[in-house]
Amino acid sequence: MRLLLTGANGFVGQYVQAALPCVPLPDGLDLRDPAVLTAAVAAIRPDAVLHLAAQSFVPASFENPHETFDINLYGTLNLLEALQAAAFRGRMIFVGSGDTYGQVPEAALPVREDHPLHPRNPYAVSKVAAEALCYQWSQTSSFEIVMVRPFNHIGPGQSPRFAIADFARQVTEIRLDRREPVLQVGDIDVTRDFTDVRDVVRAYALLLEKGRNGGIYNVCSGREYRIRDLLRQLLALAGIEATIEQDPVRLRRAEQRRMVASFDLLHQDTGWQPAIPMEESLQDLLNDWKEQLQ
Repeated sequence: MRLLLTGANGFVGQYVQAALPCVPLPDGLDLRDPAVLTAAVAAIRPDAVLHLAAQSFVPASFENPHETFDINLYGTLNLLEALQAAAFRGRMIFVGSGDTYGQVPEAALPVREDHPLHPRNPYAVSKVAAEALCYQWSQTSSFEIVMVRPFNHIGPGQSPRFAIADFARQVTEIRLDRREPVLQVGDIDVTRDFTDVRDVVRAYALLLEKGRNGGIYNVCSGREYRIRDLLRQLLALAGIEATIEQDPVRLRRAEQRRMVASFDLLHQDTGWQPAIPMEESLQDLLNDWKEQLQ
């Protein structure tokens, strides 16, 4: 099976390439260039598609919402049209985001796929729009589309723009005597639903095989993790002690104090469930930073 992969150079894309035989789009190809994209898809002639490519950094979506929409919505439309032009008859996975649910009342947790979507930033709005576009195409085109809403990822190689990866880097720097034993943090008393990136990729592979056309699936651990607890676990795994200091620059207003989602539908249709324990994910993250920093 020729699996076309967009976003191959991103965090998740690198794990997809390690786990699945796939054909990435040529380096430097811009989804916003329909002519070049159409030619590339025609040359690849894929049997299946995993569409990861996106502008996914929320602060950047506020700074440049037009670019975010051009990539996430119109880039997706360009891909759909390129697949149609290539007479594609297989299945595509569209990767959306758990962020599309917006602020969820605690009484509604864990979040299920039928919960209303209330996006609260341009990135999430672009993903809602692109998901709706994909649903429409799943019903009216000659190929199948399955939509996923992944929640927070964790794993080696993640950018330190993300909290747990950043904490792992700081802990490793302390362990290597590269910095004083003081951790700079933002708001660490919120909870989030984290899944190891390798489990996420396994979910996508199973959905390519067993997902329902037009189906929408949460990809999540179904577990609620307090950020402070994960930070303490990183310190314990590294065998060090450190002072935790809240840095005002890192503080963002977090309307969502708690978050956890349900993967029942994904499990029901594919048998998937998370397999990698949090301790293993955190240890692998620490090992990765040690390799990078030594």
